[in-house]
Amino acid sequence: MGDQADWMSQLCPQLWDVPLHHLSIPGSHDTMTYCLNHPGRDAAAGCGCAVPGPADRACARGLYTEPVLCAHDDTFTEIAEWLQSHPREVVILACRNFQGMTCELHDYLVGCIVNIFGDMLCPSGEVPTLRQLWAREQQVIVSYEDEATVSRYDQLWPAIPYWWGNAVKTDVLLRFLETMKGQGRPDGLFVAGINITENLCYILLHPVDSLEEMTRRSLPLMTEWVCAQQPGQSPHCTNIIAGDFVDADGFVSKVISLNRKLLSP
Repeated sequence: MGDQADWMSQLCPQLWDVPLHHLSIPGSHDTMTYCLNHPGRDAAAGCGCAVPGPADRACARGLYTEPVLCAHDDTFTEIAEWLQSHPREVVILACRNFQGMTCELHDYLVGCIVNIFGDMLCPSGEVPTLRQLWAREQQVIVSYEDEATVSRYDQLWPAIPYWWGNAVKTDVLLRFLETMKGQGRPDGLFVAGINITENLCYILLHPVDSLEEMTRRSLPLMTEWVCAQQPGQSPHCTNIIAGDFVDADGFVSKVISLNRKLLSP
């Protein structure tokens, strides 16, 4: 696939006319949730699993990221500048409605995003193709979970469904994902989350363990599952696949490579 920073433009031209929700798109879970650039707000309010700093921001380039509600303004600006130098890459940003956040703070944060990404794609009822986005010179899709906030900003997409297994064990997570596939994929963009989750019992029994160590131990099974997936429009196809510590084990390249299956006879 060549340079992953430009993987969308390096897809086979045949795939430029495939809607985004039928492509295989790598994503990062809880990217850019390590801080919140707003007075009076706890900097750890949105603390997530992704690694903060430059590596964290790099996960957002040409990928789906979820959520982005607690990112610094300069992080968004950095992504916007990066998109200017990569005009054929698309970023899908999914924002959550964190509990206890006021309407004023929602408006402040969304206003920052809207101001920085002036080329955001407005919802039209259909998921666009890459060729359509390039023709419009639009590179950013922002979804938001809070319906009231979505209603105040025409640029926002509604929430993107996220299949979250809430499981400590990898095999339990993968069984959940297979069960969800058996029920049929959502109509538009959606995410299969391969992120495992610590619970209180696990933390008490493994006080020196970390989520990163858990994730890296689970990667062989997760990678095997990822490589078996199929993008496309059939009921059992996957779309965005998101995980934690996505720089590990060739995760991004494996998800991108699934698009070759769309070219098979």
